[in-house]
Amino acid sequence: MEWYVYQKESSPIRRMSGRRRRSRRKRVWLIALVAVVAAGLLWVAVVFNNINSARTASPLPKADAGIILGMSMWGDEPSPGLQERLDYGLELYRQGSFGEFIVSGGLDHEDYKFTEAEGMRNYLVSQGVPEDIIHLDNESTNTYENLRYSQAIMREEELNTAVIITHSFHGTRALEMAEELGYQTPALAVTESKVMSMLKYKTREILAYTKWKLQQPFM
Repeated sequence: MEWYVYQKESSPIRRMSGRRRRSRRKRVWLIALVAVVAAGLLWVAVVFNNINSARTASPLPKADAGIILGMSMWGDEPSPGLQERLDYGLELYRQGSFGEFIVSGGLDHEDYKFTEAEGMRNYLVSQGVPEDIIHLDNESTNTYENLRYSQAIMREEELNTAVIITHSFHGTRALEMAEELGYQTPALAVTESKVMSMLKYKTREILAYTKWKLQQPFM
């Protein structure tokens, strides 16, 4: 007597149901991916608009100090971008917008002779600013520290109000940080750059601003 073993095949209905489930999962993942990409692009557009909206306060209120935020040194000299901030700060100082400077920024490289703050002071002195009205923060390594350490200098020197001086693409984040730190009605003064690539620096600022907004609730 012969025995036959028959393999039970899946029914066409079951195979069709499995394909439908897999197709539905793919659609869900595709929709989720499109939603994430769309949300990311929307966020970039919002941040880009915020970056481009920074303007010098008008009218610019008279303040006790002008805080020039640091930027890279090129050896012993301020980089062209940092020199733009310094020249704008000099212009405001000569217009009577503030009476004292705070220059902020640490050492870029171990083999550099001067910190960013020292390089800025040297430049300002070379332009006729009295050294005794220039206060230095030689420790900060980022914008938040620039403003926090400058605030400590203001308290020590009994300076109550400040104009924050930087480039326009950097202004929104800088002002938000000053407000978060509790500056007394901080004013913003921004200059446009003629020497830096805005594609590069605005792209970097979008990333920096996003990082700041993620960190802000914990500060």
